[in-house]
Amino acid sequence: MRFHLDRFDLDAFVAATLAEDMGDAGDITAAAVIPAEARFTGVMDSRDAIVVAGLGVAEAFFRSLDPSVAITRLVEDGDQVAPGTELLRLEGAARAMLTAERSALNTVQHLSGIATLTRAYVDAIAGTGATLLDTRKTIPGLRVLEKYATRMGGATNHRMGLWDSAMIKDNHVAVAGDIGEAVRRAKAAGIASIIAEVDTLAQIAPALDAGATHLLLDNMAPDMLREAVALVAGRVPTEASGGVRLDTIRAIAESGVTYVSVGRITQSAPAADIGLDFAAL
Repeated sequence: MRFHLDRFDLDAFVAATLAEDMGDAGDITAAAVIPAEARFTGVMDSRDAIVVAGLGVAEAFFRSLDPSVAITRLVEDGDQVAPGTELLRLEGAARAMLTAERSALNTVQHLSGIATLTRAYVDAIAGTGATLLDTRKTIPGLRVLEKYATRMGGATNHRMGLWDSAMIKDNHVAVAGDIGEAVRRAKAAGIASIIAEVDTLAQIAPALDAGATHLLLDNMAPDMLREAVALVAGRVPTEASGGVRLDTIRAIAESGVTYVSVGRITQSAPAADIGLDFAAL
């Protein structure tokens, strides 16, 4: 099945990525060294324990340059695999496979790295009742793919962009005058989903009274988070955010918040160690 994500143009992404790599001259090494009729078989495998993400995009790179390439997918995105696990087997035109190799690997390594780190955070809060959210801290142009990877790791997507929810932060409050006025303006504009960031307990009541539908509890320690959750008393979802790390997230989640959002899962995830080995047929 062809890989598809809403608001993501796979063909345009593949074409732009390959154009960046090939320039005007194409893969001059493969053209000089590899006979046009040569064929390769290849295996993409993981060298580490990872959560897999991005195989459908990798397949698109190979098919773009060799529509007749034979690809066997051995695992699925979202699978947690052991070191040495084979992910894909390929057979096709040698030049095309070599040209597509780096773009395909870079994508799978990056997205699998995000999915793997995300799963570690999800596992760290298992049993607390809290849900892990991602953020908008993504590489420009890659947001849809990176947020897909967090889903493969077990997170839930937060806002996809500036368009799908209002998020009132300290700079908005500074201009509006106070949190209540900022929320009232968003509500008057007809916005249904209004997330209000609060960093003090005193801001909670004004935000709720004005119509906030979700409270982002910014940089609060677990004890303060528990107080905030008690004040909200289930009227709207609560989200802990700001400086959350793998060694601190469980205590934060145990405060009773609905969500914990973590920018690190997209902003700081190391690439997964994945290789692709070819052999001539």
